[in-house]
Amino acid sequence: MLKNIIPKWLNGLTVGVVLFSNTLLWGCVVLALGLIKLVLPMAWVSNLLHSAYQGWCSGNRLGLKLSNAEITTVINGDVNKLGWYLLISNHFSWLDIVVLSAIDVLPAPKFFLKDELKYVPLIGSGAWAMGMPFMKRLSKAQLAKNPQLKGLDVARTKHSCRNFRSHPTTIINFVEGTRFTKAKHHAQQSPFTHLLKPKAGGIAFALEVLGDQFDAILNTTLLYQAQSNHICGSFLRGRLNRVTINITLVPVSPELLGNYQLDSQFRVRFQESINQLWLSKDSELAAAYAERDSEAVIINNKEIEQS
Repeated sequence: MLKNIIPKWLNGLTVGVVLFSNTLLWGCVVLALGLIKLVLPMAWVSNLLHSAYQGWCSGNRLGLKLSNAEITTVINGDVNKLGWYLLISNHFSWLDIVVLSAIDVLPAPKFFLKDELKYVPLIGSGAWAMGMPFMKRLSKAQLAKNPQLKGLDVARTKHSCRNFRSHPTTIINFVEGTRFTKAKHHAQQSPFTHLLKPKAGGIAFALEVLGDQFDAILNTTLLYQAQSNHICGSFLRGRLNRVTINITLVPVSPELLGNYQLDSQFRVRFQESINQLWLSKDSELAAAYAERDSEAVIINNKEIEQS
């Protein structure tokens, strides 16, 4: 194939142009349809809007196929493209959004996004048009100064989740709330080796609103093998070797449903459940890194022997 012939830097540049053009094209279409939907809140407009959004997902899928990276998706269980799922994942890079949106066997992805992203051209407007919630992380000092802001994220999340009832959806929540870096890991004093501390609230509120409609929780682990620690940079230089997406279906049990905001006992139990998932995910990443490092040692030894 062409990607095996052209230089890596040219492959990375080509893929970057494809993904940018894809976002530019479909971002404008989604924004236009979102504005029309404000004036004409009708089902056919909503259907057109979701079709355009699926076009963006398909473009992302094409971009990844053109890249040098080997993409492997492992799903432990059966999924239905016409179902509803809550996908929870670790978060390494901006590329995570492209990777998860390109999984064609899942319903259309809807993301919980940081509030700052609403100001990013096309990304913010597109997310607004699709009704995705923007999460504003407030410090205790900010809440003390403006108590009326308390519960704002809860209201946004619940409102968005209610709107997701009409179209098959995969709600995607990066549970750590931000991308993993060594600096953030150190600042948090995270008890996990390869993860930041999970934030359970967004998951709980989504389950509270849509728990009876979700077919399952998709416990997802992302793993990248790149030639540098900067994943996006490696990808755009054609130096991202492998992307692995491991998905395990977790039943939506009654123990996971409750009032997270008002029931303190449920809140503690729910946080413990998420922490247990995170411990398992941390162990999964540790095993994957150990296997990757052993493969690198074998390759290096072969290179030494041949030289």
